[in-house]
Amino acid sequence: MGRLIDPGLEQLANMLFRMGELAHKTVSLSIDSYVEATNAHTQVQDLSDTLILMGEEAEEKTFELIARFQPVASDLRILKSHMKIAYDFARYGRYAFDISEIQDRLDGMRGCENWILETVKEMGNKVLSMVRTSLDLLKSHDTRLARTLSETEKQVDGIYLKYLDRLVENAPATNKCTISSLLVMRYLERIADHATYVGESVVYIATGERVTLR
Repeated sequence: MGRLIDPGLEQLANMLFRMGELAHKTVSLSIDSYVEATNAHTQVQDLSDTLILMGEEAEEKTFELIARFQPVASDLRILKSHMKIAYDFARYGRYAFDISEIQDRLDGMRGCENWILETVKEMGNKVLSMVRTSLDLLKSHDTRLARTLSETEKQVDGIYLKYLDRLVENAPATNKCTISSLLVMRYLERIADHATYVGESVVYIATGERVTLR
């Protein structure tokens, strides 16, 4: 026989699944529009705003379950982690919006040198794969998969630092492409960090162990 809290926990999990799928779509759209120099700013903004609202709904649902059912420690662990994951998904959307804002103001990658374009593409692909992995983790609670985020996040950091070094060596003092690509790379690096936070939360849900994947 199921417990009274179980339907609420399932409903909260489903809210996060939907939120994660929307977050992946938002990040993907922002990266594509920046790289291809197309304008998706309004659409990304709408998606980002929706993610924020969904995060607030998940938070309200969490507090409702705590107030109604006085959950035991294992359930509290899940609820706390789910609320944190909802925040991380909302941050995906916020950084995606920041990327689209840069695209809208500085015209994306139009006119950029090829090495900058390829670097942004490489980093964007790795970050998007981390976003997808974080969503898959929420469904599978696969702690081994969660730990793979650590290596990918290190690769993202490596791309970012290598890009900074090359930028210092080769870029002119002032250039639209330099400014916009630097900001976008930073936002992508932050999305990658939040993907590892989701992985840490999933490990905590599954095992009760607090790990650092960064």
